[in-house]
Amino acid sequence: MTSQPRRIAGFALRGLAAAIALGLAAGASAAGKPVTWDDIANDQSSTGDVLQYGLGVKAQRYSPLKKLNPATVKNLVPAWSFSFGGEKQRGQEGQAIVHDGTVYVTASYSRFYALDARTGQKKWEYEHRLPDDIRPCCDVVNRGPAIYGNKVFFGTLDAGIVALDKDTGKVVWKEKFEDHKIGYTMTGAPTLVKDRTTGRVLLIHGSSGDEFGVVGRLYARDPDTGDEVWMRPFVEGHIGRLNGKDSTPTGNPKAPSWPDDASSPTGKVEAWSHGGGAPWQSASFDIENNMVVIGAGNPAPWNGWKRTKPGDDPRNWESLFTSGQAYVDAGTGELKGFYQHTPNDAWDFSGNNEIILFEYKDPKTGRQVKAGAHADRNGFFFVTDRSKLADGSGYPNKPTALIAAYPFVDGINWAKGFDLKTGKPIEPDGADSLRPPLPKDGAEKGEAKFVSPPFLGAKNWNPMSYSPDTGLFYIAGNEWAEDYWTENLTYKAGSAYLGQGFRIKKLFEDHVGVIEALDPVTGKVAWKVKEKFPMWSGTLTTAGGLVFTGTGDGFVKALDARTGKELWKFQTGAGIVAAPITWEQDGEQYVGIHSGYGGAVPLWGGDMAALTKQLQQGGSYWVFKLPKDAASR
Repeated sequence: MTSQPRRIAGFALRGLAAAIALGLAAGASAAGKPVTWDDIANDQSSTGDVLQYGLGVKAQRYSPLKKLNPATVKNLVPAWSFSFGGEKQRGQEGQAIVHDGTVYVTASYSRFYALDARTGQKKWEYEHRLPDDIRPCCDVVNRGPAIYGNKVFFGTLDAGIVALDKDTGKVVWKEKFEDHKIGYTMTGAPTLVKDRTTGRVLLIHGSSGDEFGVVGRLYARDPDTGDEVWMRPFVEGHIGRLNGKDSTPTGNPKAPSWPDDASSPTGKVEAWSHGGGAPWQSASFDIENNMVVIGAGNPAPWNGWKRTKPGDDPRNWESLFTSGQAYVDAGTGELKGFYQHTPNDAWDFSGNNEIILFEYKDPKTGRQVKAGAHADRNGFFFVTDRSKLADGSGYPNKPTALIAAYPFVDGINWAKGFDLKTGKPIEPDGADSLRPPLPKDGAEKGEAKFVSPPFLGAKNWNPMSYSPDTGLFYIAGNEWAEDYWTENLTYKAGSAYLGQGFRIKKLFEDHVGVIEALDPVTGKVAWKVKEKFPMWSGTLTTAGGLVFTGTGDGFVKALDARTGKELWKFQTGAGIVAAPITWEQDGEQYVGIHSGYGGAVPLWGGDMAALTKQLQQGGSYWVFKLPKDAASR
């Protein structure tokens, strides 16, 4: 078994023993106005605030601001920078939110800061007390907060979620939802939804920890008290909860997609009980259908043969409900629809990447299609019919809710494409199959397969954006590969549960990263920009016709949304692996982004570790603005 996650956890834990929880009100202003559900529901069309991860419930990461445009972006200048300080840096993968003149930003090691949006002056900070034995698989990141009422919320690496007073930083409530000692964590940003049946606003968050064999779970909480309203597990056969009581099992007990315990080679409880599927990214919200829309993580272990009856074809066992997109009823937590991107995922392609909700006109029928878009780690861009997924007719995949599956990077070899009738990938068979075989008798590992994309994906967590003006999706992805092989394994609580080893490799000498614009109706790539280093930053698009993103070598960049031409860049001094935002105040347009290299890429070895060794770490938040007198020149 590969030992990388153990080394990562050990590296991440140094210095945590001295962490202390702070609730400082120094410099805090008087209580500001509360955030209402209407504020959140209108987030995409507002310009003065950024209230939701994804800049709106559809997660399109689109701003209607136009002051910054191809003619004026050259005048964008730094406004301020705030250092997270100390030795505890590592990757800064967050997205900030902005409300009432305050920027709320999270940092590595479960830290939270409230900053004056005009000056960058700290209003308060909170540092969560972390135990020594947390087990983050892929760096000590935090991807951002949520806001509602007079509280801000964020997840912690010891499998907890905290609510703070948005004006003072004082703790309002804390909830620990799972046992961090067996691998549960929380890195994603929580989101808010409103159940239309009860009118109740709910705080939605997931768990992390697939690489340690946890069972992934999605939660809804009362934002005022932290009390759990419902919980939905994402491995078939596990039981959900509603109002503190067992509710329903996930999936169909009469047609299980995992072998039962007795079929395992040892006769013991194995993969089904440690099945992964963690929804560790952030949710979108389909208001019309009252559905929480979220990606489900990879099955555990990575070794697909351990999730298959001995001697059978792994593709006969889908390992539901992992590596796909889930539609969950906001009021009850019932799983209504599911589309699986990678059945019986043998490559850790997962399925967590965001699902952006959008509409388009079908060129053949003229019908307005209400769709979901997802750029998967497996290299394919999926367009799904969210109406079928929301009403249950697409559960699971029959009839398929898949509209299209387009390759969006070069070099894909694990599948030739997707069958739109069945929704299944078209994998090479027999000797050409790229499912790594089991080790032969007495061997420690099996024959290596050269697979592209690698487990880090054609696109990982870093969110894409969509412009309704151009009709294009803007994706920061990667073109790379790996050698991949199986290893023997047994489950041990708190230890890595993979059963596969790997070495990441380059595909091209001149680049790994790409930034591209993709048409979801035709699948055509309108333009593509190559980057030397892996792309781990999200994208943001605006009505001004710009795309903002960051690069591993430290640049914030603005590109022309229609052509991809680079129009502006600024060196922040450290690699960028975060998601940019934009807002307006005092008549000026601002752009904000984290700077600080880290995340999964430099931790997982291979060619990428050598390539990224030259990149600078750090920890800061940068804000830029277009001055009023520069908006027209």
